[in-house]
Amino acid sequence: MAVTAAQVKELREKTGAGMLDCKKALEEANGDITKAGELLREKGLSAAANKAGRIATEGAVESYIHAGGKVGVLVEINCETDFVGKTEQFRTFCRDIAMHIAAANPSYVRREEVPTEALEKEKEILRNQALNEGKPEKIIDKMVEGRIGKYYEEYCLMEQAFIKDPDKTIDQLLNEKIAAIGENISIRRFVRFGLGEGLEKKQENFAEEVMSQVKL
Repeated sequence: MAVTAAQVKELREKTGAGMLDCKKALEEANGDITKAGELLREKGLSAAANKAGRIATEGAVESYIHAGGKVGVLVEINCETDFVGKTEQFRTFCRDIAMHIAAANPSYVRREEVPTEALEKEKEILRNQALNEGKPEKIIDKMVEGRIGKYYEEYCLMEQAFIKDPDKTIDQLLNEKIAAIGENISIRRFVRFGLGEGLEKKQENFAEEVMSQVKL
């Protein structure tokens, strides 16, 4: 399919790759921006891919306290230089991530951090669900592997849909910032506190509460 200049421009802004590389990737992906970005990363042509191996030890520890003090988040996000760590663009990104964590309540930063025990327990649950649905034994393992992706999307920060723009994941948002800022950026760790967490209390939708106070 024909690739437009607007598509090339959008992909270049998101990845930092060259115009010609963006055009070729879009043609290969039939105009799909997300797939084209993945192709560029696989080929090591995107700015994010080129910067991923660089050491990032500067940055900031950002906090977010939900109105009324019901939820609090601390998140450490690293960049390469102290200069970038003090820029408004970087700090805004940090605030967005902290707010997202407050609303989406992930358990891990990335899928590699999920304990084997927790993953195996989830697979067992999914397997039993498939059996109860009457699925053939020979396809159950493949079904479980497919469905485990939903588990990662729910519990792993990098694979969650960004609350302010559900069309992109946190990983995609991060790569856009790397391309725009020009340094490697890494979300290292976070901690989230919920008022009365672990105690029996009325259940509330924190995601809706947080978003109700955000001007999109």
